[in-house]
Amino acid sequence: MDRELEPQTEEKSEYEPITAKKKKSGKKIGVFFGGMACGMVLCLLLFGIVIIAKNVFFLLEVKKAQETTAQSTYESVINTDTLQKMQTVEEVIREYYYGEEISDEELQEGIYRGMVASLDDPYSEYYSKEELEEAVSSNQGISYGIGAYVSINQTMMMPQISGVMEESPAKAAGLREGDIIYKVNGEDTQGYSLTKVVSMIKGKEDTEVTLTIYREGEPDFLEVTAVRGKLIETETVTSGMLEDTNGIGYLQITEFDAVTVDQFNEAMAELRAEDMKGLIIDLRSNPGGDLAAVVDVARRILPEGLIVYTEDKTGYRKEYTCDGEYELDIPLVVLINEYSASASEILAGAVKDYNIGTLIGTTTYGKGIVQRINRLDDGTALKLTVSAYYTPSGKNIHGIGIEPDIELEYDYDLAEEQEIDNQVEKAIEVLEGKIE
Repeated sequence: MDRELEPQTEEKSEYEPITAKKKKSGKKIGVFFGGMACGMVLCLLLFGIVIIAKNVFFLLEVKKAQETTAQSTYESVINTDTLQKMQTVEEVIREYYYGEEISDEELQEGIYRGMVASLDDPYSEYYSKEELEEAVSSNQGISYGIGAYVSINQTMMMPQISGVMEESPAKAAGLREGDIIYKVNGEDTQGYSLTKVVSMIKGKEDTEVTLTIYREGEPDFLEVTAVRGKLIETETVTSGMLEDTNGIGYLQITEFDAVTVDQFNEAMAELRAEDMKGLIIDLRSNPGGDLAAVVDVARRILPEGLIVYTEDKTGYRKEYTCDGEYELDIPLVVLINEYSASASEILAGAVKDYNIGTLIGTTTYGKGIVQRINRLDDGTALKLTVSAYYTPSGKNIHGIGIEPDIELEYDYDLAEEQEIDNQVEKAIEVLEGKIE
């Protein structure tokens, strides 16, 4: 089982979150297929509650912020007028709001979340102490949940299952990639942030969670119940030699996090020891993760040169390069799909720009921006988009994605009925035509 997380490429820090997904292969190898909008619970906060707080701690923090920003080049929005309006709005809410009673802490958090939500950026979030702790654990490969992976459906703007692990509670319960999550335990998810939906799905081990899902082709919503579980360390790399092939190795990366690099290096060593003559790297439904991790992986296969570079709002450019010491010397195919995002697009983009391999599948997700988590003094944090990344040839694929060299849709019927992965089969065909 593994965690349900959003697709992100993060700059390296000890506070960065990450993600992953998997699916089944025709060669008996599991190919596991691997986020946005503000929470409805906090929408009220954004239009009224979000700008409320009348307590000494907050006023002291505001005063401190004013003193800090007095010498800045911008004029702070925290001033006498906004403080007075915040107090007025709070008084109106306290007197007239009919819903459940809102605590001081909830009002305060609404303010902070509302400020970040005003950016209208699905990848920027405010983290409470608990959410930050979870993000740190996630970056270390610690996973909790039902073995399903959640992203955002860009058409419906709703959370969806973007991958299900083999032998997981989600798999056993019948969840499928593409299922739209309409409710969690009877609570609507529309308008909720991905982080909120994920936290609703997670819970104590051996407890149940019920998802109300919309599945294309079904006449009505489906109720799916799964039992939560826990996996301490995520296996982000799966590998092996494919049977009945001319020495073709298969290596799947489900996400890029703190454990991925060592797992990748070990897998490559094992495949080399078995006289691998061609390699399939499977990035399908890989949602991304740690920027440093994907750069280290890329250094194990790319020629000398640029891997990726980032540019921030000031135009500062940071380059990540490869010395070419471990340049791959055998034919390569990289499998991608519409759920391959962020860090996985960095690797796929570099392979394509250097023309060292063939990309097979469907156009990738298209996330060409980088987030960084900034920890605050009180133990909370802000995850903010801080830069855009570019492939070696200077392309930013945000909102566009990376097109494959060979366009090929995944055949779900063939996979279910005969356990054959048509994209893997195509990769084998391509590689065998290149192996000497």
